[in-house]
Amino acid sequence: MQDPFYDPIWNALHTAHQPLALATGEACKYAQNVAPFAAVQTNTPAALDDLRSLMKPGESTWLFHDPPPSVTGLTYETSLPCLQMLFPADTALPAIDSTATILPLEATHAPEMVALTDVAFPGFFRPRTHVMGSYFGIREGNGQLVAMCGERIIATAEDGTVWREISGLCTHPDHRGHGYGTLLLRRLIEFQRGLDAVSILHVASSNTNAIALYHHLGFNTLREVTIHKVVRTD
Repeated sequence: MQDPFYDPIWNALHTAHQPLALATGEACKYAQNVAPFAAVQTNTPAALDDLRSLMKPGESTWLFHDPPPSVTGLTYETSLPCLQMLFPADTALPAIDSTATILPLEATHAPEMVALTDVAFPGFFRPRTHVMGSYFGIREGNGQLVAMCGERIIATAEDGTVWREISGLCTHPDHRGHGYGTLLLRRLIEFQRGLDAVSILHVASSNTNAIALYHHLGFNTLREVTIHKVVRTD
């Protein structure tokens, strides 16, 4: 039996995130202002045409696993290999060397969250991404949001176990070196363990420094997946 993150978007939008799903036929997706991810039940032109109908002209989204077939009005743009990494339930929480105060982030903080994540990974965090899970941040003395981390994809396995993705982990370049990233990562894992959930994250396969850090902190590689970007061009 595969875990729900073998096909994370399809499973999330049919379980924990069903209230966030836009769906028709063999396709489903998050709203454009929530997250740029979609899924199809079968990797066929008919399913991709269903997906195209859910997208606005000029909108782009990402699909997991196999390259999508050609469909009129939907253009394949690029791909990105990623690792799915899991934090085992019996692994000790990462050690921390920071005493910074962690604060919850709410809907009113969305513009700050988008601005901060756009420095690290432009376009993936949207004005309503925060509705996907819980988010936490660290502010400097002047009130500026300088580091954050939260949850994105959440899916329920057939046995009822909930898998929760850690995402949006970033620190502004001017404020690195204070241990904020590890502190926030520990906070998210601790939060998810309190929910009896499985902690998982995605990282680009080319980001060797981050992968080495995650392994050092206790994460294991679950699998490599590839996401594919498509754009509605009609």
